Amino acid sequence: MRKIPMRMCINCQQMFPKKELIRIVRRASDGTAVIDSTGKVSGKGAYVCHNKNCIKAVIKDNKLEKHLGIKIPEDIYRELERVLTVQDDG
Repeated sequence: MRKIPMRMCINCQQMFPKKELIRIVRRASDGTAVIDSTGKVSGKGAYVCHNKNCIKAVIKDNKLEKHLGIKIPEDIYRELERVLTVQDDG
């Protein structure tokens, strides 16, 4: 039986299996932020659960910028908002 890696959502502070979360990374190589769908990009990561209230709070309160210590590009926020609209539709 394999151990399932758990990570904490930066908004609700609840633990979830790593694969169930959205990972945003400040890359070690150039310091830019990217959404990491593979879970393998090296750098400091921040995790957000798929709860629409958490995603809204992370966007509204700039929690990613505070957690990663860099300015987050608008395309990252647009991608998170896209996740919200997909959830609302389905």
